[in-house]
Amino acid sequence: MVLVAFDAESRRLAEVMDGLDEASFGRPSPCVPWTAGELLFHVQMTVERLGVMLAEPEPAGSDLVTASGYYRADERFSAAVNDDRVESARRSAAALSGAGERARAFRAARDRACSLAAAASPGRVVRTRHGDRMLLAEFMRTRVLELAVHGLDLAIAVDLAPWITERATSVTSDLLLSPAEAVWLRQAAGWAPVTLIAKLTGRAPLTEAEAKLAGSLGVPWLALG
Repeated sequence: MVLVAFDAESRRLAEVMDGLDEASFGRPSPCVPWTAGELLFHVQMTVERLGVMLAEPEPAGSDLVTASGYYRADERFSAAVNDDRVESARRSAAALSGAGERARAFRAARDRACSLAAAASPGRVVRTRHGDRMLLAEFMRTRVLELAVHGLDLAIAVDLAPWITERATSVTSDLLLSPAEAVWLRQAAGWAPVTLIAKLTGRAPLTEAEAKLAGSLGVPWLALG
């Protein structure tokens, strides 16, 4: 299901990006200081990391980090790491010229990632750039979340309706809450599934009443940088 969600969500993002002009890529994004084009390249980089990890030997050890554990607040979200994250995306995006090249670069990255993930062993363990040892399936859950939440950011930047696919909505929601908790919170707050993701990842503000509802569940807020 995770690989299907990754394929569907990355494909949908590629389709949306195919329809944008260069002026749209130059618009500011909610992820300051990135433009939409720079944010797209950041998403491309998060997808390309899969190839880097699968090219390395499988890491030894017994400790495994979950997808939610990957988003813990530690040095991975320090000022220095965040600055490097911002500048590397800006530099790389600047090397691309024109809307078509930006869209093609992302599509090529997602096609390769899908092929690599499909060919990998089901129990494959990888080591992330932060040193986490993770099952490939758990790491792919983080890639679905990156596509989903940054898709929301890009939708805001280019003034389009959000497009999270059904499978990606399910995978991302399950990373934020248990299915039963998600159903209860959506019903209590009157949220659509995409709204729950937007609210619990800081893409949309919580009202005081909504914050109390989320707090009553002890929502484990992810550090998203």
